[in-house]
Amino acid sequence: MEERFYREQEIARLPDFIPATTYNLAHTLLARAGQCLFVPIRSLQYMAVLDAEEFIFVDSQNKAWVELAWQHFRPQARSALDERVPFEVVHYAPQAAETMKRLPGEFHKALLVLAERDLPQQDARVLPLVRR
Repeated sequence: MEERFYREQEIARLPDFIPATTYNLAHTLLARAGQCLFVPIRSLQYMAVLDAEEFIFVDSQNKAWVELAWQHFRPQARSALDERVPFEVVHYAPQAAETMKRLPGEFHKALLVLAERDLPQQDARVLPLVRR
């Protein structure tokens, strides 16, 4: 099944930072999923669609239209894996600025829910190291 998304003209492009925990978790889940990952953000009634280049966000009322996108992640700008990552927020709809007020926190919560569902189903054991 193929999904198509459309964009209006860009309204604004703003610099921002994503917390390291969110960035790292998003890319870990994306690596497990393959080329694309759909993340339902139920508390906002939005869907995030992640790929290697950007994260787009669509409202459930306008499913095919991108409201905002997070682009140009620069993880190489950080000196440690636990530092926040700079990126750009692109607004395609007038309400995008209002959506961005709650989106980062709710997006992280949605990633955590997705990660819990994707836990390994086998029990793990730690084997003792035997010296000879």
